[in-house]
Amino acid sequence: MATIKWALDPTHSEVLFKVKHLMITNVTGSFKSFNVTAETSDEQLSNAVISFSAKTNSIDTNNEQRDGHLKSADFFDSEKYSELKFSSTGFKKVDNEGNYELIGNLTIKDITKEVKLNVEFGGITKDPYGNVKAGFSVTGKINRTDFGLTWNAALETGGVMVSEEVKLISEIQLVKQ
Repeated sequence: MATIKWALDPTHSEVLFKVKHLMITNVTGSFKSFNVTAETSDEQLSNAVISFSAKTNSIDTNNEQRDGHLKSADFFDSEKYSELKFSSTGFKKVDNEGNYELIGNLTIKDITKEVKLNVEFGGITKDPYGNVKAGFSVTGKINRTDFGLTWNAALETGGVMVSEEVKLISEIQLVKQ
């Protein structure tokens, strides 16, 4: 069976995260420079093998000072660890509604942990230029301290400045090669 290769359509994709700040609101951020590739045995995504990487220096929370702190050794240490990476180990259909479970190894700061992500398959279609596109909504949660992102500050009122849980939200559009 032939392998189908898929490449990222960066103009129709985004990688976001949300983290609780002061334990009362979520701060949203994104990675502006990232890549996703996939290989499948058919257009139904059977046995998809998915790879993702993001440049840690491309983090953007719409606040230059906070972005600088996130790039520092307190968090991503972007000078030393320029990328975070994900490599799938499993992609399985969980129902007939287009929902999948994506399992793989996430590496941040040279620490690799298995993560499970929820994927909603939006479908496959042809764009006006004849390109075959596949769309996915990906969500999940990780504990940032599992990956060495441990900086925090205690609050006078109890609690901490930044939650350990990070919510992941991505919209990914791939182009059949």
